Parts: sequence; C-alpha cells; structure tokens
Amino acid sequence: MNPDSPILLFDSGVGGLTVYDGLRKVLPDAPVIYAADLAGLPYGTKTEAQIAARVAGLLGRMAERFRPRLVCIACNTASTIALGMVRDVLEVPVVGTVPAIKPAAALTRTGTIGLVGTGATIRQAYVDDLEARFAQGKRLLRVAAPGLVEAAEAKLRGRGVDPALIADVHAELTAMPGGEAIDTLVLACTHFPLLSEELAAAFGPEVRQVDGAEGIARRIAHLLEGQSFEAHGPNRFIVTGPIAGAAGLEDALATRGFGPAEVF
Repeated sequence: MNPDSPILLFDSGVGGLTVYDGLRKVLPDAPVIYAADLAGLPYGTKTEAQIAARVAGLLGRMAERFRPRLVCIACNTASTIALGMVRDVLEVPVVGTVPAIKPAAALTRTGTIGLVGTGATIRQAYVDDLEARFAQGKRLLRVAAPGLVEAAEAKLRGRGVDPALIADVHAELTAMPGGEAIDTLVLACTHFPLLSEELAAAFGPEVRQVDGAEGIARRIAHLLEGQSFEAHGPNRFIVTGPIAGAAGLEDALATRGFGPAEVF
C-alpha cells in the first residue's frame, strides 16, 4: 500500500465532514479525499433505485481515479440502500454509516428513543432490523426531517438556521404516543450533528444526542491498523456539479485542512 494512498469519504453534501472530524482524531496523518455529490443532493427525496445506481456508479469511477485504500460512505441514506452494492463493485474495504440505534438503546433510561433522518433512511428495512436487534423492549419513534439537511448545508456556509425547522421536528416527535418520554435522540444523518446546538436548545439538555461519527472513525482506524500514511499537501475536497455549489465553504474547509474545492 502506497503511504500516500488516500481514504475516500463520500457523502451527498457536507454532512460527512462530521465523520471527517472524528477521523482526524484517530488518524491525524492519513491523506483524505472528501467527495461531496452536490449535483445529486438531496438523496432523501430520491428513490432507492436512483440512489443505489448513482452511488455505486460514482464510487466506481472515483475509486478508479483516486485509488483509495478504503472508502467510507459517510451518509446514512446511501449506506442503508447502496452499501452492499458498492462492496460488490469495489475491491477495497468499504465502511458504511448506519443509524446509531445500538448505542442509543444502551443509553436511554426511559426506554423511549427519537430518531431523526431523511425520508429515505427512516423507511428502510435496514433500520427495522437494527431496531429489532438492538432496541427490543424500547420505543423507537422516527421522523423524517429533510429540511435539516438544507439547514446544515447552509449553516456550514455561514448562514442562519430557521428555528421553525427545529421546532417542527421537536413538535412532531413529542406529539407521537409516548413522545414526551424521549431522552435519547439518534441523529440518523451525518448532516445533523452540525445542528447539535439548535437541537439541544429545542429538546433540552436532558435529551442526549447520539450519532455514529466517532464509531465510524474507530472502525476505519481498526481496518487500517499498521498501515503507514504520508500526505503530500492539504487534503482534497471534490464536488460533483458546478464549483459554485461549494461557495461559502471556504472557511469550513480551510480550518479542517482542505485545499480549495475541486470539480470531479
């Protein structure tokens, strides 16, 4: 394995930067290419067939061009739908991102867990299976919040977040039977930890937020244990679609050690 072979992080937008932040803590010297499919954003409103074809196709071409040592699909929606297909296509390890139901079930005291994701994520059988395996005897209340993806994208570009979006999510969850007992909130989209402060203000400090970023980072570090890393220059941030889609991200990228955005 070449020491400068990168880790490829892939997401529909900037949400996967929350995974990148976790990865820097455990593999600070690893070269990274972050790929944001801005031309395909948002994924949550697309069909399963559209998402599977797009993600597998893009990652096949990206793997051929960039020769990564590992690929991480840093997107819950893409992972719950296309992870198996991508693993069949690529010849390198592929790490997915799934809703953190298992740790949430271990944390809850009331037995009631809220789960916020995209519409495509919350309806997947994969999520049903996670609930059956790890949250038996618990109440899992799911809500689709596609507007939060756009809000997180805007926030990272320095724009304000509409409080009504957060209030609507809170109202919908707590209005469900048993919703008033929610004490743990699963952020089932990598974009959503970018809104942790806004969510904490709405749900209160007693509701713990759980996401999978640190667990994913540990999994990547485990799979790459013993490998050597040698970065040449800043990490790369590439986007699909016009470069104008990355406008406003300059500060967020620079503080994370990325060079200027590039078009794939």
